[in-house]
Amino acid sequence: MIAKTPPMGWNSWDCWGAAVSEETVRKNAEFIAQHLKPFGWEYVVVDIQWYEPTAVNHEYHPFTELCMDEYSRLIPSEKRFPSSAGGKGFAPLAEYVHSLGLKFGIHIMRGIPRRAAHEHMKLLGTDVTADRIANPFSISRWNGDMYGVDMSREGAQAYYDSIFALYASWGVDYVKVDDICNTNMYPHDPYSAEKEVEAIARAIEKSGRPMVLSLSPGPAVIEKAWHLERYANMWRITDDFWDDWELLKAMFERCEVWQKHVGGGNWPDCDMLPFGKLGWGWGKERISRFTREEERTMLSLWCIFRSPLMIGTDLTQLDDDVKAMLSNREILAVHSSGHGAFQLMRDDRQCVWISYGGGCPARGQAVYAALFNLSDRDGEVSVPLKEIPGIDEEAGYAVRDLWQGKDLFPLSGGALLSLELKAHDAAVLKLS
Repeated sequence: MIAKTPPMGWNSWDCWGAAVSEETVRKNAEFIAQHLKPFGWEYVVVDIQWYEPTAVNHEYHPFTELCMDEYSRLIPSEKRFPSSAGGKGFAPLAEYVHSLGLKFGIHIMRGIPRRAAHEHMKLLGTDVTADRIANPFSISRWNGDMYGVDMSREGAQAYYDSIFALYASWGVDYVKVDDICNTNMYPHDPYSAEKEVEAIARAIEKSGRPMVLSLSPGPAVIEKAWHLERYANMWRITDDFWDDWELLKAMFERCEVWQKHVGGGNWPDCDMLPFGKLGWGWGKERISRFTREEERTMLSLWCIFRSPLMIGTDLTQLDDDVKAMLSNREILAVHSSGHGAFQLMRDDRQCVWISYGGGCPARGQAVYAALFNLSDRDGEVSVPLKEIPGIDEEAGYAVRDLWQGKDLFPLSGGALLSLELKAHDAAVLKLS
């Protein structure tokens, strides 16, 4: 099974937008290997426009030059990824990432380059040209590089097979496919590209190399959960997530909607973690607007829900507090080995999520309780333990605060679990 646990790693988008470079990727990979790999962080993902020589910030350039091979397949810009020169593609960079004990990923847009279609370029493995499989009525609303692929046309599957064969030859372990989970083209059918999802899944299997398949952007539609679970490993349940409390607060409802579809190699995705410095190359570099309390809430929810964890920042600039959060083994154990997570309650003031650590607490296994203060004021967050399924009212429980790394007061199963929390803060407790 691919992605037995939710993938954890780094993605270049939040900092560098479309302007990521090989130097940036190598430096962040080295940081992961040195500081985060022992805690489960392993993926290094190059986000959008790695094939555009002129990318300098987050903006997209309509009908700009894109680097392609003779078979309509996008390849890295040698200007930004020097090791790709001579037709090597991402193979040297992937090899370097692998040498650090990490895994390598890339971002692609759904479809085939529009310039390839306009120039009637060849497709590998077929006599059909790019224009014959391109759907000119299927174009992303926010990036015009690609036409969608009409999967009813001869040569369509061969095109997807060819690009994933190329990625396999490079040593790619993870592919984030954009403009496919929610195309935003047809309000009545946001998941209109599902045939391309199927084609991509077939192409990955045919390539012979295991690759995590991540679908963006969101929000994914819950009615298509069965399809996403069958063909993908990750899918976004939100549009781009940024350092805004209202976006974070709204994530609680999104997680509740998707809570029954987590596990077994399937991971609904809350999007990247905007820690630290953001917006490098965007003309608006800033420190994340999240407070420490909000960062703790974000990571607590992502972990107990078991969203993939992709850090979106310049890792080399992280402060010690964030490093400590990202290397908290007890919190990350909830993410890697918890199961059966669900929202126990939520109102305007507080929220409680529950997860189990390997089984029913009545059989001596742990239960995790994440308490969230959603209020703008400091206050108490509480829940009667008897409301948690599996809790024995006659039993006694040790309580451990996983963020603080210390044991708290013991409680009976019939007691009230209650903590004072700062505004927008969270606590994750282990009861055993």
